[in-house]
Amino acid sequence: MDRPTKPYSEVKDMLGDASAAWENLVGYIRFHYEMDENWAEGKPTHKHFNNLFIKRSGKALLSLHLRDGFFLVSITLGGKERDKFEEQRAEFGETVCNEYDAAETLHDGKWLGFEVRNDLLIDDILRLVQIKRKPNRKISPKDIEKCKRLDIGMSHDDITKYIMT
Repeated sequence: MDRPTKPYSEVKDMLGDASAAWENLVGYIRFHYEMDENWAEGKPTHKHFNNLFIKRSGKALLSLHLRDGFFLVSITLGGKERDKFEEQRAEFGETVCNEYDAAETLHDGKWLGFEVRNDLLIDDILRLVQIKRKPNRKISPKDIEKCKRLDIGMSHDDITKYIMT
């Protein structure tokens, strides 16, 4: 069931040490992309209890699955995206390359999943996001200075309003 995005204070408490990685990843996406965010919660006994799905026009960018002390990132690379990954492979760390090699190629692409407990993988995950989709939020350099640090608790509509004022 889709619900409003959970307040960042609750997310931060749940993630613990992984909260800095969450801030980097979600903050980057919210600042550079206009995307729809769907927060889904299931039963507490269900393995997919707290999830954030980020997509636009029905196409998923990635999904984030919160756990106690860490979160999982799932991203699917289609045919063209796999070609781009292969071209840039040398720029990725061993963990991402091993996951890519181990992933089975399905009809809709390779499904990659990463367990994030700190910010060591975030740069590689951000490169995968950029391969998946080019940033679509139009921000001028003066607006970046004005915005300084993105408030992770803001929705993309709030960010747009803030940048435009």
